Amino acid sequence: MRILLIEDYLPLQKSLAKGLREADFAVDVSGDGQEGLWYAMSNDYDVIILDIMLPKLDGLSVLKQLRVKNKNNHIIILTAKDTVEDRIKGLDLGADDYLVKPFAFEELMARLRALVRRRYEHKCPDINIADLHIDTASRRVWRGDDEIILTSREYMLLEYLARRAGQVVSRTDIWEHIYEFNSEASSNVVDVYIGYLRKKIEKESMPPLLRTIRGQGYILGT
Repeated sequence: MRILLIEDYLPLQKSLAKGLREADFAVDVSGDGQEGLWYAMSNDYDVIILDIMLPKLDGLSVLKQLRVKNKNNHIIILTAKDTVEDRIKGLDLGADDYLVKPFAFEELMARLRALVRRRYEHKCPDINIADLHIDTASRRVWRGDDEIILTSREYMLLEYLARRAGQVVSRTDIWEHIYEFNSEASSNVVDVYIGYLRKKIEKESMPPLLRTIRGQGYILGT
């Protein structure tokens, strides 16, 4: 899943970006509201993490402009402002969640997972496709009784396809959701990782789950 982090306090920005990447999210980072707004308008993010006190353009103005322009990304506001009035204002402008600093990173991760599930209309943290089982909270995968060990990139790819199970997903769409803005990878890398993933989830006599739709992309499902 791809996250946009808009936070100007450098120690927190670096800490959050590092933790999110270690948790298998692709993360784009901005330190001011104007640049953050440009990122948000230029790319499709699963969740935007937005500080309020930002240089150049404050977070609430970023939020308001995104909603006026019909950008429907899920947005979590991070702020030191903790009054009821502040929370009401942010939520009324279109934020999906509100987290007051200081906060536990584990709580942020839980809220992110909840918003990702909401975006893809999966309320349960588990995804089941035939005998393929994905626990998105622990990021563990099984096929039948056998656990499948995936690399970070392979897991990101599988979860994204699983959240869109039964739909044809293009190479470009996959690339835009699992690689960061400054990544030197190209959409051709997607084909390589599809191959790696297919070998791991379709071993031996297992029925195929991951199909290539020529000229369109890939589909995960029975």
